[in-house]
Amino acid sequence: MTESELITCELTCPTSPDDLKKSFDDINIDDMDFEQPIFSVLSDGVKEQKQAGDKSSFDGGGEATSPGANTTTTTNTTDTESGIFSGEGELCVEHDAELDWYCGTEQKLICSHCAVVGPCHGHTVTPLVTRVTAVRNQLVDVCEKIQLQALRIEKFINQTLATKEQKLQAAASRAREQVLAQVSAAREALEEEEQRLLEEVQREEERVEQCLLTQRAHWSQALSSLSQTRSGLVHTLTHAPDAQLVTSVQEIAERVEEAEGVGEPCDTDQLNLNPACSDSKFLRGLWASAVLLGPNAYGSPYLKFDERTVSPLLSLSEDFCTLTFLHKKSRLSPPYDPARFDCWPNALGSLSMSSGTHSWVVDVGQSGAFKVGVCYKSLERKGSGNEARLGHNDKSWVLSRYDGDYSFCHAGKKVPLQVVKRPERIGLLLDWPSQTLLFYEPDSFAVLYTITHPFNGPLLPAFAVTDRSITILH
Repeated sequence: MTESELITCELTCPTSPDDLKKSFDDINIDDMDFEQPIFSVLSDGVKEQKQAGDKSSFDGGGEATSPGANTTTTTNTTDTESGIFSGEGELCVEHDAELDWYCGTEQKLICSHCAVVGPCHGHTVTPLVTRVTAVRNQLVDVCEKIQLQALRIEKFINQTLATKEQKLQAAASRAREQVLAQVSAAREALEEEEQRLLEEVQREEERVEQCLLTQRAHWSQALSSLSQTRSGLVHTLTHAPDAQLVTSVQEIAERVEEAEGVGEPCDTDQLNLNPACSDSKFLRGLWASAVLLGPNAYGSPYLKFDERTVSPLLSLSEDFCTLTFLHKKSRLSPPYDPARFDCWPNALGSLSMSSGTHSWVVDVGQSGAFKVGVCYKSLERKGSGNEARLGHNDKSWVLSRYDGDYSFCHAGKKVPLQVVKRPERIGLLLDWPSQTLLFYEPDSFAVLYTITHPFNGPLLPAFAVTDRSITILH
């Protein structure tokens, strides 16, 4: 708030006591909540100002009037009865009259003679009681705003920061559990990495904790500063003489500006644990090796190709484990099935996955064009559009080989993959708890690609081949 906002330049002297009383009656003191801290020190002053306003002799016309002797007498009586002036008796040096008017043009106290025949003739002048009332009312508004801001900061400290601290503990706990669960698959080889990751989580937790402490300290200090500023303004409002109150507008404005500079609290990502602190490429690779090369390296023996989904462009072996691309479409079309792909050379696996950890290995042999991955059960099966084309919609995630290049495909976007040696087998690992899909080359212990995605429905193994054949290994 600037000084200009605290100065009312167009206030005029009314002539009708009834109109003046009406203007002060607009302030409904009975409706105010005097239980609020700000009113505990202001209620008497406001009521006295209202009484003083009822006795003042203006009208509500908005035009400045020339104060005369009678007006001065009335104002003096009002000042004495209301008690809102603590500087009674100060006289104009030039006219030896009481300083009961305020010149807005020169921003100083004057007497009625100064306004009528003196140096302030023609200036914008206001009865001092009116000017004091306006300044007091503005200070009441300011103090109420500061009080509300203090309450918001207090709520931020007691609720938001406290909740963040609880979430921090929960997030850190989940991160530790994830690290420990992965490390248990190959503990001997991962003890050093386990310790490193736990220390990283600890450092991240300490960082967030420090951020929370810093935020708490900052906003606690801001709250204290606001309380001090408000207390100072309330003291000025209730104890400062009228003349000092009116002439201290600049100082008051500076204190108000300082309070407004505190700002509002806001939540940021710095107050959250970074989930990447528990992520490790090295750990993922060894974890995948332990799963895919261990006793259950080739996954469930029940995983086969689902005969109902196999495209007419493919032939399925008798054991339901090998798909072969037909260069010439079979003359005998398979019976219609809503689950069957009718245009793209696709097929799905028979295992539905919505929990736990699953792995399987596909022998791609010498095939030059194939896709292996996962998809939602709701993937479109009919037509030649992208809705049924693996990797070209948001319901499928596949590793593809075509024209000698390897890539990861999802939603029509391709991520080129650098493959040092052409793999003859590709392993897939789906870890539902961590929402991780990993493509792995078992012979070289190399992770080809990893994606973490919030899967929101059961997944099925997905396959496509347009050159030679691919086989699910057991």
